[in-house]
Amino acid sequence: MKKVKRIKIYSTTTCPYCQLEKMWLKEKGIEFEDTLVDINPLEAQKMIEKSGQMGVPVTEIEFEDGGIEYVIGFNRERLQELFEIS
Repeated sequence: MKKVKRIKIYSTTTCPYCQLEKMWLKEKGIEFEDTLVDINPLEAQKMIEKSGQMGVPVTEIEFEDGGIEYVIGFNRERLQELFEIS
């Protein structure tokens, strides 16, 4: 498994899938940085530039080896694979 350095979730205050993902990560004991793009338009622009997506959630996972993966939407199966959890 690649070692995770940082997790950043681009979300909004009104997105139900964002809330579900954040609750799920907290239940699994996974720490993350929450970036609210509806409050911070500069972060919204960064999210679009990095991921090519305008919808949320977008989860940016940075690995110790310098690699970055973007998970679009609340994709529980992909997150379980990345974090090797069930």
